[in-house]
Amino acid sequence: MHYTYTPTGVHSKSIEFDIEENIVKNVKIIGGCDGNNQGMAALAEGRTTEDVIRLLSGIPCGKKPTSCPDQLAKAVAQAIGK
Repeated sequence: MHYTYTPTGVHSKSIEFDIEENIVKNVKIIGGCDGNNQGMAALAEGRTTEDVIRLLSGIPCGKKPTSCPDQLAKAVAQAIGK
């Protein structure tokens, strides 16, 4: 199933991804730092939803309490109802 999430507190504007049989696929992060977004997408691709949430949750960005990786974790958690 395809999901779209609007992040808060970061420069990225939208996070899109699919979840198929509990696997995160086709991650696309729009806005923010292109290199970091590509890296996050590549690392999340093919992982279970639980792995993405566990690995990326709680990562801050400087003094901000959230980050683009944290927002991706929140997006996946919301998609699976956690």
